[in-house]
Amino acid sequence: MALETERKFLVVGEGWRRLGTPVPYAQGYLQRGNGRTVRVRIAGEEAFLTVKGPVTGITRQEFEYPIPLKDARAMLPLCDGPVIQKTRTKIPHGGLLWEVDEFGGENEGLLIAEVELSRPDERVELPDWVGAEVTGDARYYNSNLTVHPFREWRDQPRARS
Repeated sequence: MALETERKFLVVGEGWRRLGTPVPYAQGYLQRGNGRTVRVRIAGEEAFLTVKGPVTGITRQEFEYPIPLKDARAMLPLCDGPVIQKTRTKIPHGGLLWEVDEFGGENEGLLIAEVELSRPDERVELPDWVGAEVTGDARYYNSNLTVHPFREWRDQPRARS
């Protein structure tokens, strides 16, 4: 069984932009409910099908499988709700790999940094471009951003400074 343990933060400033190479992502949800999701994702020229279980603390089961790119392109129109468009930049920092997602479309203006951990109590050195922690705030789950996009939020956090 595969486990995903991650923390999420808002991104501040622009200092992160010079630290990695951005890759376009498109992802949609074939199924979601009761904290579980089935996602199809295109990352550059690669594609994946991912099954995620409910979150317990900051950990959940995650099973990800590579699939043919042509299959992923055919599956995206089958997804529930709009497809998430974002650009992901992977940045090594403090011995961990950070992923900064800059969202487009209905979620434009939202910048989130995620870091995957080997255990929930792992010490994390925060980069200077990381702001408020939003781990556990369901509004920031990608699966929820298709239903409640960032542009519709009344209390939008300051995503850039």
